[in-house]
Amino acid sequence: MLHNQKVVIIGGSSGIGLETARQALERGAEVIIASRSEVKLQAAKEQLNDSVSIHVLDTTDEEQVRRFFEEIGSYDHLVVSAAETSGGKFLETDSAASRQLFENKFWGQYYAAKYGALQLTAAGSITLFSGVVAYKTMVGSAALGAVNAAVSNLGQTLALELAPIRVNVVSPGIIDTPSRSKMSQDAREQFYDTVAGNLPVNRVGTVSDVAQSVLYLIQNTFVTGTVLHVDGGHRLI
Repeated sequence: MLHNQKVVIIGGSSGIGLETARQALERGAEVIIASRSEVKLQAAKEQLNDSVSIHVLDTTDEEQVRRFFEEIGSYDHLVVSAAETSGGKFLETDSAASRQLFENKFWGQYYAAKYGALQLTAAGSITLFSGVVAYKTMVGSAALGAVNAAVSNLGQTLALELAPIRVNVVSPGIIDTPSRSKMSQDAREQFYDTVAGNLPVNRVGTVSDVAQSVLYLIQNTFVTGTVLHVDGGHRLI
């Protein structure tokens, strides 16, 4: 249980982050969520019955991240699920888009870990987010795969450098989240059906699947330096 513990979730206004906030609250935690969108934050707060504190935060702004952690003070666990992701064939993708992907997913988590660690309790934890394309090569994922691999390596290195603070990484597979809302419903369902048909578990993941994994890493005090694959066996096919 997480009674009397403060959990900070960057990216907590939707999808996996929001579900992680919900499950942390159920375990008795005090929860702070942060994201770029004030509109999404307010909606998340309503969904969680006003049980969370909310902060607008752009993780690509290093100084803003530093001020955020100074403001919230001491806390126990950091989860960084915020990231805008994109894909595209290597020769057809604008280099600026790939740079922006690194800014969002790698440097955003880097800044959060760097300044967040300064306020963490000694028995605290950091959970970062990688992804299956770091481990499963797919056409159109050159930049995203590189970013995810960089995050995984960062997390494992920080597990040594920041000890006794525990640092772990979650690597989700294909998860049904609002991040694919730009696809039409038919296209999204067809995509999920195709993926599910190839996976050993015969389904795509849910935000609850991933949130449960985050809560496991937060609560198990003998786990650090781990990349936890929540991908339904996607790496195996």
